[in-house]
Amino acid sequence: MAAIFESVRLAIKTLGANRTRSILTMLGISIGVGAVIALMAMGSGVQKYINDQFASAGSNLVTVSPGQLQRGPPGGGVRAYLTENDYKAIVANAPNLVAHTAAVQAIGSLVNEGGATQAPVYGVTPSFAVVRNWTVQRGRFIDDSDNGGRLRVIVIGATIEKDLFGGADGIDQIIKLNNIPFRVIGVMQSKGSTIAGDQDAATFIPLATAQNRVYQTQTTAPSGERTVSTILLQTTDEKVIPQVESVIRSTLRERHRLAEDAKDDFTIVNAAQLLSTLGSLVSVLTIFLGAIAAISLLVGGIGIMNIMLVSVTERTREIGLRKAIGAKRRTILSQFLVEAIVLSMLGGIIGVLLGTGIAVGVRYVVDFTPVIEASSISLAVGFSLVVGLFFGIYPAFRASKLNPIDALRHE
Repeated sequence: MAAIFESVRLAIKTLGANRTRSILTMLGISIGVGAVIALMAMGSGVQKYINDQFASAGSNLVTVSPGQLQRGPPGGGVRAYLTENDYKAIVANAPNLVAHTAAVQAIGSLVNEGGATQAPVYGVTPSFAVVRNWTVQRGRFIDDSDNGGRLRVIVIGATIEKDLFGGADGIDQIIKLNNIPFRVIGVMQSKGSTIAGDQDAATFIPLATAQNRVYQTQTTAPSGERTVSTILLQTTDEKVIPQVESVIRSTLRERHRLAEDAKDDFTIVNAAQLLSTLGSLVSVLTIFLGAIAAISLLVGGIGIMNIMLVSVTERTREIGLRKAIGAKRRTILSQFLVEAIVLSMLGGIIGVLLGTGIAVGVRYVVDFTPVIEASSISLAVGFSLVVGLFFGIYPAFRASKLNPIDALRHE
């Protein structure tokens, strides 16, 4: 143990004698380690951000939307429809449902004396807020009487309230949606932005009002039935989702009179499946970026080998003198190997500080917080140690093989 500490002490002393050269050599390792840690922290941060967004919506959510009806030439098709009767049939047949809702969605023009904006407008049933885990901050949400009476009432997001009313309270104020006056009955609690955009820029009106007063032409199928843009089903847990999806598929195929070999004219997506897919993509991308960053570690390792070979050449007489007075081959080998490892480890430590600093700084620039994991730090530092060991072996081996007589004659 004492011999190891002595080798480390001598290595630090030798590297300190050539400070500038040592710092420049460590730079490659430091950049590589810093880049690996920063990129993996950002990848983990994106993964956590996605998980949090899906957790807020619920992982046991099943979404049904219209697909393509295959008619005409191959590859062509017209958009299919989902109707209110489809929604009612699914709810009647599907087991293990906690809550459910149907909605229509369109972009609407919102205007009042304070300003104007365009925003997504959802025609919804009262259970929409439950299914999507939305809560009202002030006022109330859409209820059955609003839907039954096709009332012109609207619930707005925090961003819409700010855009149209500034700092004033929007409750009971009148705004025009596509030139139709609506009374604000509620303001939603802020949910922030997601991958899909600003959730606080959404507005909600009764489903029946949207279908019969605002978007009548857009929500009427050729058959005369009222259509919906999406059907949302909240199941008891993730385990029953396959069973629920099977019932949805069989119900809609029967109602839409699809032939056995015909493709579905609707799309079923569950949050757990989407979360898994996105998580896999982010993980692959993180590993890919980390691998690219690790290339700079290899470049740094080549720099270590280069500087150690130069060091062996410069210290040839020293090596010959030490071997002449009895230094063993393994002693010379360990000395130069320890120097390479110390050089690499110091670069790794600086890289950890650099990567951590970058990850901490990123949170002030982007809308998520990078997650620095101990595993990524261990991986980066461990890799830098391996690089130092690998690229230090050859110079150390070359130094240990020097003939003492030839070494002493070296100029």
